[in-house]
Amino acid sequence: MRISDVLRGKGTQVVTVTPDTKVRELLAVLAEHRIGAVVVSRDGASVDGIASERDIVRAFAKRGAGVMSEPVTAIYTAEVHTITPDTSLEDVMRIMTERRIRHAPVVVDRGLLGIVSIGDVVKNRIDELETERAALTDYITGGAR
Repeated sequence: MRISDVLRGKGTQVVTVTPDTKVRELLAVLAEHRIGAVVVSRDGASVDGIASERDIVRAFAKRGAGVMSEPVTAIYTAEVHTITPDTSLEDVMRIMTERRIRHAPVVVDRGLLGIVSIGDVVKNRIDELETERAALTDYITGGAR
């Protein structure tokens, strides 16, 4: 299975914020959309960084409540690990595990196409395993259940 298959099921909508967005506003966006991270993008199509709940918590613990008035660029992750629609689900699992990331923007020709979370990857992997199990059960039982 490829990331294009995952996006086909979940869609390609990506919530973005601009680099000058304040951390307080970022929190409101995360809460409104019930998500754990957003892509930071100056134009809504490029990936300038990614800002997650973890980034906010770490900055808050280090610098206190004043961080809420700072721009998202003060807390975000600038070095973003992106993937393509052709990236396999297994490769994404490996990347997320090795790099300890939970979100990977999907990019084509430097343009933002979607975003995949660890939850999306796990859900699709479970679906794959359930399909394989059903096929094996049908094979073993001759289709009788």
